[in-house]
Amino acid sequence: MAKPMLSEAAQQELLRIARQHLFLETLETRKHGSLDFKEQAVWCIRDALEAAYLAGMMDHHRSE
Repeated sequence: MAKPMLSEAAQQELLRIARQHLFLETLETRKHGSLDFKEQAVWCIRDALEAAYLAGMMDHHRSE
């Protein structure tokens, strides 16, 4: 089974969340340890996951 693809809008929302909550410049692989791996506080990860979950719920309800 093929992995579903995220829309461009969903990808942009994930990037916005990553920037706001995880302080990441990009979600692209850069093949450099210090650029691709970051230490994060668990509360920042929690906040990012909550924001992504809520964004998905809002998107789902908009499409109903």
